[in-house]
Amino acid sequence: MSSNQPGQMPKLPIPGVKNLIAIGSGKGGVGKTTVAVNLAVALASQGHRTGLMDADVYGPNVPLMMGINRTPMAHGDRIQPLEQFGVRLMSMGFLNPGDRPVIWRGPMLHSVIQQFLRNVDWGELDYLIIDLPPGTGDVQLSLIQTAPIGGAIVVTTPSDVSLEDARKAVHMFSQVKVPVLGIVENMSYLDCPHCHERIDVFSTGGGRRTAQEMGVYFLGELPLTADVRVGGDTGRPVALAEASPAGAAFGTLAKNAIARLAEAGAPAGPNIEITD
Repeated sequence: MSSNQPGQMPKLPIPGVKNLIAIGSGKGGVGKTTVAVNLAVALASQGHRTGLMDADVYGPNVPLMMGINRTPMAHGDRIQPLEQFGVRLMSMGFLNPGDRPVIWRGPMLHSVIQQFLRNVDWGELDYLIIDLPPGTGDVQLSLIQTAPIGGAIVVTTPSDVSLEDARKAVHMFSQVKVPVLGIVENMSYLDCPHCHERIDVFSTGGGRRTAQEMGVYFLGELPLTADVRVGGDTGRPVALAEASPAGAAFGTLAKNAIARLAEAGAPAGPNIEITD
């Protein structure tokens, strides 16, 4: 059954793609792309056919974080996605490399998002992860209005400033009828390498509390570690190191996310928290 309202563009499926998951945040600097990249890598490592679409047109960091930056080839009128660590990739960073900024208005943003969705030969995918820009602007609306998003994950840190904007992102997805799979708290805590005690750098418990207040799931905490930063800077996502604490946390996030996606269309029940 179509969920389109009168006057809206139809939300046509992406051929071969079973599920679209949007990764959003109310503000920048919370590690949204880090979460999107490592979630995609974790899903691929668990045997799922996975793609990652970098829809953060103004700040396309996926090429750097995935350690690949080549120009995609075209077969006929179809762009062939690049592939790294078992994940199929498309990013504006492949088409506009270097430090040149993208200075575009709404119609041009809409056009490139549609090309990434429908002119890229994604092939058969179980999950296409879409890394959105921060905020609630043109790219988000273009995507949500034209693609059948199965669910959205909102990334935050525990700080009050981040949580205030995360609530706006949850409200946005709710208003446009995209199921919110849950909130994930990034940079949740630091394990001191010397005393091995937990240090709550950006406060504690904010993501869990906000999820409970808003009636959405809390998908878990992701640690603040040097391994995550090094992985992003060197193009070797920490999710590849499945035995490390951070890698294991992203593996758990992947399992929780697809469990929630499977439940998203089920009748509403009591709000519960997903844990290991």
